[in-house]
Amino acid sequence: MGANIRKNGQTRVVIVGGGIGGLKLAMSLRHTDYQVVLVDKNNYNQFPPLIYQVASAGLEPSNIAFPFRRIFQGWKNFFFRMAEVKAIDEKEKAIETTVGAIHYDYLILATGATTNFFGNKNIEQNTLPMKTVTEAMTLRNTILSTLEKAETEDNPEKLQALMNFVIVGGGPSGVEIAGALADMKKFVLPRDYHDLLERIHIYLLNASDRLLQTMDPKLSQRAEADLRKMNVHVRNNWIVTDYQDGVVSVKNGENIASETVIWVSGIKANVINGVPQEAIGHNGRIKCDPFNRVKGMRNVFCIGDQSIIEGDKNYPLGHPQVAQVAIQQAVNVAQNIQRCETKEDEKPFSYNNLGTMATIGRKRAVAEISRFKFGGFAAWILWLVVHLRSILGIKNKLNVFLNWVWGYINYKQNLRLILRPDEKMQKKDNTLS
Repeated sequence: MGANIRKNGQTRVVIVGGGIGGLKLAMSLRHTDYQVVLVDKNNYNQFPPLIYQVASAGLEPSNIAFPFRRIFQGWKNFFFRMAEVKAIDEKEKAIETTVGAIHYDYLILATGATTNFFGNKNIEQNTLPMKTVTEAMTLRNTILSTLEKAETEDNPEKLQALMNFVIVGGGPSGVEIAGALADMKKFVLPRDYHDLLERIHIYLLNASDRLLQTMDPKLSQRAEADLRKMNVHVRNNWIVTDYQDGVVSVKNGENIASETVIWVSGIKANVINGVPQEAIGHNGRIKCDPFNRVKGMRNVFCIGDQSIIEGDKNYPLGHPQVAQVAIQQAVNVAQNIQRCETKEDEKPFSYNNLGTMATIGRKRAVAEISRFKFGGFAAWILWLVVHLRSILGIKNKLNVFLNWVWGYINYKQNLRLILRPDEKMQKKDNTLS
């Protein structure tokens, strides 16, 4: 097995990771004379801000995922390989992958971050993360299967454990999935599961003293007030210490019996072998210079959630792990690579904070744009517009828009299907990887 990419004399730029940052970097090099090679373990780009809507049966996975080969169709100098990267061999200027070695002139690491379970094996094995489309589908199946199981449960204690949905994490992902489940309870369950309506409880457990820590405190208060109006049980300063045998344990001594625990309580950078130990920084993020070049490595860059720029006084622990950082760093690195080739001076990265937003549910959101801080319907409309513009493909934009309009009018979606992968196919996929 080999990568089968012929070296044609062009400067080769290899991008590891096809997320928001990696994709933007590849697209920024479209009109250059470089050979661009994108490596990703999936054959599609996914749109993380809307993953929670897949998990809550609001959107289909295909609405927020787009095949790489379709994106780059017709690009003469672009190559995609579906593979996992095992290590970087800086001496050979190559990456070792599951399909063989791929040599580079410039290498960009953009593999992002993964769910942080903080070393707790019980939590890792028993809770449900929500970082990828695959995990969102698993969560969607679990939620719907749990509701079906509850319909036939006779034991009152077991029934209540099935009906307690616990979300751990008070950041945007936690707030958004809590709001989505609350909307599901209000608009869907009276039609589909009316016998269970009064028993369902949604808990949002937050380790800090307020939700949405990166936003203005007034917006945090507004988000919490909105969630409480939606009958979400918000619990601040509740640090989850364990989850086993269907019981969530909290540091303050409280316990919650639940069969469905969603873990969105932090992320950590993905690790790639071959990066010098001295370049590994806070939370596993890779230390870079002001140009996003990896510390101690030549022609190797790192962008997005995976990177941390040393010496940045405004962000000593790294820039926010949000899409705009990855996009802006991708553009800057693409330009600097071209400057390197023409012997021009490189430009250091400077982050332009365009603001942050979080949706809380139907007609509810909070937004912080420069000095403007607001919530409610206006923030919700702005959130819809911004995210709709960011989705790849006209068809996907149209599908998502129609889904949102139809859901807003009557909430009668046809997406609440429990789809399980065939075990034989799963085994076959595992042998191929």
